[in-house]
Amino acid sequence: MNKKKIVVIGAGIVGASMAYNLSKRNQDVTLIESHSTAACEVTEKSFAWINPSGRVLKKFRHLYDATLDEYRELEKELPDLKINWHGALKWGVPANIEESRIQKLNRQQIIQLEPNLKEYPEEASFAYEEGALDPVLTTKLLVKKAEEHGANIRFDTKALQIKKVGTQVVGVYTSNGFIESDVIVLAAGAALPKLCKPLGFDVPVAPSPSIMIRMKSKEKLIHTLISNSRFEARQLTDDTLIAAEDYVDESEENGPDAIGKRAFEVLRHDLKGGETLELESIEVGMRPMPEDGYPIVGVHDRIKGLYLAVMHSAITLAPMISRLAANEIIDNAQMKELESCRLSRFN
Repeated sequence: MNKKKIVVIGAGIVGASMAYNLSKRNQDVTLIESHSTAACEVTEKSFAWINPSGRVLKKFRHLYDATLDEYRELEKELPDLKINWHGALKWGVPANIEESRIQKLNRQQIIQLEPNLKEYPEEASFAYEEGALDPVLTTKLLVKKAEEHGANIRFDTKALQIKKVGTQVVGVYTSNGFIESDVIVLAAGAALPKLCKPLGFDVPVAPSPSIMIRMKSKEKLIHTLISNSRFEARQLTDDTLIAAEDYVDESEENGPDAIGKRAFEVLRHDLKGGETLELESIEVGMRPMPEDGYPIVGVHDRIKGLYLAVMHSAITLAPMISRLAANEIIDNAQMKELESCRLSRFN
């Protein structure tokens, strides 16, 4: 098998997953990241819900259906991977969910699952298969394993410009010099369009802000992941609780700080023991959002060796899509599972 020189740009969950899957198949992998560590920017600020059960277009459904099994396999490969398979409990929000993946719970069953709520609905949907993880620890674990498989990890190295000769990429100019490559994997999230523009094409991806609120918790107050009309929250660890909120604008009334503080007060009010919560941080994450909401994955039609990998939700999709993408890159194959994800669908 030919060993390819592959540069992966971006060490968020997508880039880390790509580097891991490529390096474990004995490729010459270099992972570059502009920050001094992995999982900065959007990965660090992710709610990290493994959530495949929302309604999606039929041509993408198979990708989401496969994500839970993929994570189960990854757990076997990486015993240090810690996933909380605690399920997701939903009520009072639009039921954008596949019926086959949920149980309907009555009030008594909800009380058993979540004893620390002050008020209970009469009924809730429970996505019993779903889980969540620590996005930073998971990404750093994937990077560490990639390095153990021989990947060269270069932090504090910003990708400046991709070089091509004719229709073939030959490397990337970085803040620390030029790196040669046969293949460049663009896993740079919302920065991806900027790197593609000088190559003569657009990628319809825009930053989509979301707000993440972290709180210190003296004890475990939430046991599943709860999504309702008042809050969306889960325990990240026994002493850290996180909540996710939609970004509105930068005004004083609806800016991230105001929304974050309101979410914090709601949790203090709605949870038994909530008065002991301490607000730790309110941060905005810029999720890379493809124009139609679905992954953009694959080689560029007219530029050999350029492979795009951008998606939301990356936490849900990255392990499975990166394994399929590694097959495409190494074997010069076209994985039928990824056919719906090509950039060409926007033409």
